[in-house]
Amino acid sequence: LPTLARSTFRKSMNPSLRVALPTVFAMLAFASNSLLCRVALRDTEIDAASFTAIRLASGALLLVILLRARGVQPASGGSWPMAAMLFAYAAFFSFAYRDLTAATGALLLFGAVQLTMMAWGLWRGERIAGLRLVGLVIAVGGLVVLLLPGLAAPPPLAAALMLGAGAAWGVYSLLGRGAGEPIAATGGNFLRSVPFAALLILTAVGHETVDYTGLAYAVVSGALTSGLGYVLWYAALPALSATSAATIQLSVPAIAAIGGAMLLAEPITARLLLASAAILGGIALTIRKRG
Repeated sequence: LPTLARSTFRKSMNPSLRVALPTVFAMLAFASNSLLCRVALRDTEIDAASFTAIRLASGALLLVILLRARGVQPASGGSWPMAAMLFAYAAFFSFAYRDLTAATGALLLFGAVQLTMMAWGLWRGERIAGLRLVGLVIAVGGLVVLLLPGLAAPPPLAAALMLGAGAAWGVYSLLGRGAGEPIAATGGNFLRSVPFAALLILTAVGHETVDYTGLAYAVVSGALTSGLGYVLWYAALPALSATSAATIQLSVPAIAAIGGAMLLAEPITARLLLASAAILGGIALTIRKRG
């Protein structure tokens, strides 16, 4: 649309819709990352290293195009430490989803992100008491329940990799608090992550496999549900309080679980339901007084 038409469209749209629509699409995009990665590594020939590299390169390409259209230098934002954390998240995420269901992976990822950021706050001297402390104990207990040995427990290595992905994303989020303009920072970080992805591919030479379907899933995950998803989320964030933003993200594991059951025919076990209630409910208590 021409600039005037876009401006007129935005002014005519209900203000609440200008926040709600990008928020809903962003949450769907984040949950879709789990579904896309899982189905690609389960049902196609693409390997985890190739999926990671294509995802990051596709996201970088889309964000570079968007930044160029705005007259912003793609490498002007972000940093190498943030790019390293972005790469670590994406790599651990892909390798974990070789053996995790979409729901279990999203729950482990989200729990690890929030617990990493809480741990940083505690280390910096933040006090957690009352209901927030109760929530933290419940959330950690939920993770323990999910990971306890048993027939329904996720494979230990895959679970550890996803927890590592969540920790990396938590550090990335903490570093991003002072990174400046979010979209420029995200574009710069995706662009800087490409060399890391290239090194990963070099370590997998002779073992990498890519088919057209797996390639398509990786491109969609990188360009749309990652790159565009982050743009939509950052568009909505200024209108949301910190508490609202954190609470809204509680929907991501639930959406991934529903999508996994409906689209990938993945089971939802009693252990997963119990752990989900504990982890998400506990986190909801810990963030209720933020903002």
